[in-house]
Amino acid sequence: MNQLLQDIKDNVAKVMIGKEQITELILAALAAGGHVLLEDVPGTGKTVLARTLAKSMDLKFERIQFTPDLLPSDVTGLSFYHQKQEEFIFQAGPVFTNLLLADEINRATPRTQSSLLECMAERQVTVDGVTRILDEPFFVIATENPVETLGCYPLPEAQLDRFLMKIPMGGLNEKEERQLLDRFITAEPFKELAPVCKKEQICALQRACREVFVHGELRDYIVRLIHSTRKQGTDGASGVSPRGTLALLRAAQGYALVQGRDYVAPEDIKAVAKPVLAHRMIVPAESERQKLDIIDGLLAHVAVPTEDWTRR
Repeated sequence: MNQLLQDIKDNVAKVMIGKEQITELILAALAAGGHVLLEDVPGTGKTVLARTLAKSMDLKFERIQFTPDLLPSDVTGLSFYHQKQEEFIFQAGPVFTNLLLADEINRATPRTQSSLLECMAERQVTVDGVTRILDEPFFVIATENPVETLGCYPLPEAQLDRFLMKIPMGGLNEKEERQLLDRFITAEPFKELAPVCKKEQICALQRACREVFVHGELRDYIVRLIHSTRKQGTDGASGVSPRGTLALLRAAQGYALVQGRDYVAPEDIKAVAKPVLAHRMIVPAESERQKLDIIDGLLAHVAVPTEDWTRR
């Protein structure tokens, strides 16, 4: 598994510059069986990163460009009457894939956004009373622009909670920006990219993630972190739900696997805490930056146990 993950990271790095940490977080989410929401202003490489990751794996890939006029049936599919066959035929939507890029997801109406809830949480689609199971693996990478609000519909908490991680892309420093110019001035690295793994290997990766060992003391540490988010004490504030507790556990297992270990260390939990927990906290009048500061404070004050984390 270590070599598989390293091959994917190396392949993504042929196109993306300065996004090693973000790539590791996305791969951790993939291994954990979760979904990712990439957020930042236009031009930071959200869509390119998603397409590069998809091309690095030999998976069925679909992209939905979310717009205000997009209908739920455009996402999940619909049944129509076939006159020659004299019966209703189901035409599968783009969610029947392995890796789905939901581009600019906040541009679609809440009704269309909600069509992804069942797909993401239960890996199935119900249309006209018939439930169809999605193929494994099923991984959603969604993108959104947090600055623009005209013609946008903010994702409700129920939708945000379906994403294992919410990751800001961030910018490039001067050195990385110069590397960007040098790399793309004459070449198109994305066009030359080839897959480095197959679908069966990704499924095996997700099974291996569940076997990553988590010491009992670290499970207690996760619980203390989660309960600390529920003690902020502001009116209308809501901490992380039990689904978030499981999300933090799975993300830490996935991140440990990406780091080449078969056991979770405290550093893994700290590395995924902000992308896993921040978007699950409901704190009135608090900005995203302030939520991250709250989690930083919790990580600094909740005691980290000292154990041999490899001991089973």
